[in-house]
Amino acid sequence: METKKLILIIIFSTSLLFLWDAWQKELYPPASQVMSGAASDPSSQRHDPLPVPGDELASSTGGSEIASGIEGINPSVTPNLLTIGEKIQITTDMIVAEIDTAGGDIRQLGLLEHPSREDESKPYELLLDKTARFHVAQAGLIGDGLPSHKTKYTVDSNQYNYALEPGQDKVVVRLLAPEADGIQVAKIYTFHRGSYVIDVEFEIVNQSDATIIPFSYFQMLRDSNEPTGAGALVHSYTGPAMYTEEDKFLKIKFSDLDKNKAEYPTNTDNGWIAMLEHYFLTAWLPAQGTPREYYAKHLAHNQYTVGIIAPVGAIESGQTKNIIMPFYAGPQEQNKLAELAPGLELTVDYGWLTVLAVPLFWLLSFYHSWVDNWGVAIILLTLTVKLIFFPLSAAGYRSMAKLRVVTPKLQRIREQYASDRQRMHQAMMEFYKEEKINPMGGCLPILVQIPVFIALFWTLMAAVELRYAPLALWITDMSVPDPYYVLPVIMGVSMWVQSKLSPTPADPIQAKVMQIMPIAFSIFFFFFPSGLVLYSLCNNILSIAQQWQITRMFENKAEEEANKDKNKKKRKSKSESVDEELRLLAPAEEEANKTKEEVLVTTSTELKEKPQALTAATTAKSKAPAKTKGTAASRKPKKK
Repeated sequence: METKKLILIIIFSTSLLFLWDAWQKELYPPASQVMSGAASDPSSQRHDPLPVPGDELASSTGGSEIASGIEGINPSVTPNLLTIGEKIQITTDMIVAEIDTAGGDIRQLGLLEHPSREDESKPYELLLDKTARFHVAQAGLIGDGLPSHKTKYTVDSNQYNYALEPGQDKVVVRLLAPEADGIQVAKIYTFHRGSYVIDVEFEIVNQSDATIIPFSYFQMLRDSNEPTGAGALVHSYTGPAMYTEEDKFLKIKFSDLDKNKAEYPTNTDNGWIAMLEHYFLTAWLPAQGTPREYYAKHLAHNQYTVGIIAPVGAIESGQTKNIIMPFYAGPQEQNKLAELAPGLELTVDYGWLTVLAVPLFWLLSFYHSWVDNWGVAIILLTLTVKLIFFPLSAAGYRSMAKLRVVTPKLQRIREQYASDRQRMHQAMMEFYKEEKINPMGGCLPILVQIPVFIALFWTLMAAVELRYAPLALWITDMSVPDPYYVLPVIMGVSMWVQSKLSPTPADPIQAKVMQIMPIAFSIFFFFFPSGLVLYSLCNNILSIAQQWQITRMFENKAEEEANKDKNKKKRKSKSESVDEELRLLAPAEEEANKTKEEVLVTTSTELKEKPQALTAATTAKSKAPAKTKGTAASRKPKKK
C-alpha cells in the first residue's frame, strides 16, 4: 500500500512538472514559433502610426490651435513595414551602432563589453531589426511637413563610418531631413566615451513666414519575445516600464496592452519610460521639470511601442530651436543607473523584496571590490548572511536535534496509540511538554529567514555583473548553468547529507519522499545559473556544519543522560535487592532475637531462683535427723 502511494505521488509530481512546462511554453513561446507565425499571418506586418499629442499636453503648451493640422493625427493603424536605407556605422569604446537613413532610426546596437550568448566574439545585440526579433529606437517631429521616423534622411558630411579616435570624447552624427515650406530640420546623434547614453537632438530652423509649434516624440518599437539565452526555469520581466514621482516604478505588461487594460500616468513633468529585458534596458530620459506625455500601444501581432511626446515650443520665423532627449541603451548596472535619473536603478527587478535585495547587492559589490572575484564575493556574502542568522538557525537546529533524539520514543507512542489518533496526539503533546520540546521550533526560524534568502536569490539572478563573470577552473560564466553539472551534483549530495541529519518522519511515505527530494531538487539545480547554485551550495555546507555540531552536542548530552539514568537504575536495583534480602531475613532475625530474649529471661529467672533453691535445700538438710549406724531400718541383711 505504501509503495502504491509513493508511485501516485511521483506520478502526480511529474504531471505537475509537465503542466508547468507547457504553461511556460504557452506564456513564453520560442522564437521559431514566433517566426513561423509572422511569416504566415498577414496581420503580423509592422505598423508604425505616428503618435498624437493629447489635448492636455497640447493645451498646456499652446499648441491646441494647430493640433488639428498635424500630420498623423488620425490614430488609426495603417500597415507600414520599416523601410531600408543607407547604413551608418558608429563605433565607440562601449558600443557599436548602426543608424538607417530611412527614418534616422537606431536599428542596431551592440554592447562591446557584454558578449553574445551565441558567439562570445560578438557583442550582445540590444537593438536589432530581424524577422522575428526587433527592437529599434525611433524619434521624430509631429507637425505639418515635419520629419518623422518614416522620413528619408541624408548624411550631412557624406560620411558613413564613424569611430571614436584616441583623445576624442564624443562622436557626432548629423542627418538632414528634406526641407519643407522653409523649415530645415537636422537630426543629431552624439555618442560619448565611456557611456551608454546617446543624445538624440532635433535642430529646427524656421525660415518660413509663420510661427510653428511642433511636438517631438521619442519611442521604442519591439516584439514581446524574451531575449536569447533567457533562463529555462526562472523568467525575468520583459516589457515596458516607467517611473514618476507620484506613482513610482510601474510595469506595463504586454498582456495588458493586448487587452487595452494597461494603466499608467500619461501627463506629468518628471520620470522616464523604458523597455526592460534580463540584464539590459533601453530608456528615454527627459529632463526633470519639463512637460511630457507618456504612451504605450499594441500596434499589431507581437508589435509594441512605448515613448514620450514632448513639446518643442513656439518657433517664430527666423528662429532656431533645439530639443535634446538622452537615450540609454546598456546593462542594468545599479550604481551607474542611479546617477542618470531618479528611480532608474529600480529597473533592476527584485520584486517586492527590493528593500532587502538592495543592501545585499551593496554588500556583494563591496566584497567584489575587495577580492575582485564575484564567485568569492558570493561565498563571503553567504557566510555573512549565515552569521547574521546564526542564533535563529541554532535555535531551529536545536529543536530538530531534540526531535531526532526522542524520535524512538515518539515512534513507540505512535505504535501504542495507532488505533486512536486523538489519544496519540494528546500523548505526543504531553510528551513534548514533558521533554520541553516545541515541535514547530525547527520551522519558525527558517520561516523568518526565507524572505532574506529569496531576496538574495533574486539579487544574484538580476545582477548583470555575474554575466560572463568567472569563478575558477571550468566555471567561466556564473549567469549560466554549470557546463559539467559538478556544482548541482555536489548540491544534491549536500541536500542528502542534510536530510540525514534531520529527524526521520514517522510516516513511511513521508520518509521515502524525504529521500527522493534531494534528487528531485538536484534536477532543478541543473538548470539554475552557477552563481545561484554556488550560493545554495555554500549555504547548505554551512548549515550542515552547524546542524551536525548541534546534533552531536544534543546526542552526546542525551547519551550522558541515558548513562546516568542507567547507572541510577542500576544503583536503585541493587538497593532494592538489598532491601528485599533484608526484608526476607527480617522474620528469622526477629524470631532469633525473640528466642534469644526468651533464653536470656529464662536464664535470668533460673539464676534468681537457684540461690533460693540452694538455701532451701541447705535448710532442709540441716533440719533432717541424722541417720545412725546399725539401725535395723537402715541396715539390710546381706545375702550369703
